[in-house]
Amino acid sequence: MIRTADHDAEQGTIRVLTLDRPEARNAIDLPTRERLLTELTAAAADAAVRAIVLTGAGGVFSAGGDLRDTEGVDAEGARARLLPLHRAVRLIATCPTPVVAAVEGAAAGAGVSLAAVCDHVVAAEDARFVAAFGRVGLIPDGGLLWTLPQRVGLGRAKEMLVFGRTVPASRAYEIGLADSLASPGKALDAALERAAEAAALAPLSIAATKRVLSRADHSLKRMLEAEREEQAALFGSADFAEGRAAFAERRRPRFQGR
Repeated sequence: MIRTADHDAEQGTIRVLTLDRPEARNAIDLPTRERLLTELTAAAADAAVRAIVLTGAGGVFSAGGDLRDTEGVDAEGARARLLPLHRAVRLIATCPTPVVAAVEGAAAGAGVSLAAVCDHVVAAEDARFVAAFGRVGLIPDGGLLWTLPQRVGLGRAKEMLVFGRTVPASRAYEIGLADSLASPGKALDAALERAAEAAALAPLSIAATKRVLSRADHSLKRMLEAEREEQAALFGSADFAEGRAAFAERRRPRFQGR
């Protein structure tokens, strides 16, 4: 369901979480949702883990929700089925750890949702994104109605969500659904490089930035209030003292997350 592996970075560990159902093109059934939430929770709580990479096995990111897993599911069952996915999406958006998606092949449906909520999306040049929920009579889920318009704008989001358009990697990069491109088969390598860059930054600073960015109310007033409180707290951190000293001494900082 979910395979985990740790990679050493200069200032901590990068944890790779792999959707591992290649026989089903990494479709996200209920056990996979629950295991993904468990592994994300563990990674986010581990101070040694300085970045997380989310990817899929077998050259495919994810075919989305597993429709075979929905046979006989009623409205109450649908709510229960969404709960672990919603918690996983919320955790990716709000956890203190930067999360990078490595997309090979197809990201479809809820696979797009998982990628779009990540802090950085690396797509292979031959990857494609499609979120045609209307073809199966469902509404976009996994927070995609919130994340996709933020990434690409309302009109472009409607092209994908209302008209079911498939977006190739080049177009995804152009509109902001993908943040960087990699050669086919190299998305994970590129994602690990980006994760290492994030892992070298001050963890408390990144955590505070993600908390503010994930707030539903993005009015200037609320953002300035949040910025003031988070910045004031960071001024008292050991990481800020180290960053200031390293800047003055013209050396690379070594952040400890304190």
